Amino acid sequence: MSEALQSLFVLGLSHHKAPLAVRESFALKNGDLPKALRNLQSINGLLESMVLSTCNRLEVYGFAKDRDSMTRVGRHFCEANHFDPVLFEKHAYIHTNLSTLQHFVGVTAGLDSQMVGETDILNQVKSAYDLARTAGSTGPVLNRLFERGFHAAKKARTSTGISKGNVSVGNVCVDLAERIFGKLSRSRVLLIGSGEVAELAAQALLSRGAADITVTSRSQDNALALASNFGGAVLGYSDFLSHLSKFDIVISSTASKEIILNRECISGNLSSRRGRPLFLIDLAVPRDVAPEVDSLYNVFVYNLDDIARIANENLEHRRQEIEQAKLILDRQSWSIWLDVRRRCLIKSIAST
Repeated sequence: MSEALQSLFVLGLSHHKAPLAVRESFALKNGDLPKALRNLQSINGLLESMVLSTCNRLEVYGFAKDRDSMTRVGRHFCEANHFDPVLFEKHAYIHTNLSTLQHFVGVTAGLDSQMVGETDILNQVKSAYDLARTAGSTGPVLNRLFERGFHAAKKARTSTGISKGNVSVGNVCVDLAERIFGKLSRSRVLLIGSGEVAELAAQALLSRGAADITVTSRSQDNALALASNFGGAVLGYSDFLSHLSKFDIVISSTASKEIILNRECISGNLSSRRGRPLFLIDLAVPRDVAPEVDSLYNVFVYNLDDIARIANENLEHRRQEIEQAKLILDRQSWSIWLDVRRRCLIKSIAST
């Protein structure tokens, strides 16, 4: 049994070694995940698997029949999703055995996040797990590890103050907007995209007094649904560029694989703003806003890496809480690991 558990692993890349310019080359959207899971299931010897894809990481969790099967996963995963295998290998990491579980609970608790202690990651991991379980990609080993791992992450959060402060993307975005515009009640906001990220941003804006929020999206139905949640307006996706000058704050989080806001279209809207600043927050991976837009006068552009740096400004104040959370997770990881090994050993004996 100890040999079998040698093939528990996580393979991936994240903000620790891969800057945003690299991470956007390995972006998988929600619609891509079912196909990615099916491709993993076709690997001979890979018994269970899950794919976690967020703005800051792309990871494959797996339980393989043997180490040879495990070593085939990276190459197969890159080929199936048209990723550059050389670039992936340069920035990738791999954990096995207990280290896999320790990594998982650290990710789920927000300790491994770009914004340490962030609160959004738990739901993202749970969604990835639900998708994999529904697809039949996970089984008794990963199911047990993940479900107990969720409890461990929750315990670390509730027993410490690792999430104190504005450590969610939405709250940091609003803090930045307030630095530029002061009270947001007089600012006009445009949300480009209508997914979960846009919804979280809208909630944060509303909590700080923003009242004039407009949504535009390739999916008109999704835009209407999101706008109806907070009494916002809807702007047709084909028209939003011609109305861009009317907005003070633009938060973009689309699933586009191409830049949608370039230097030319932004500079063309500046004259109509009569010197008022334009605040662009790019929460998309790949990026929606071209990097050169930031060189325009009175235009403020922030991407996910920028937001993470700002969110971690108060990291030292939470250092003791973070260390306490790590101790809790280490103890929980050992307990879960020993439990899974015991269960697998009993099952192995029973089948002989």
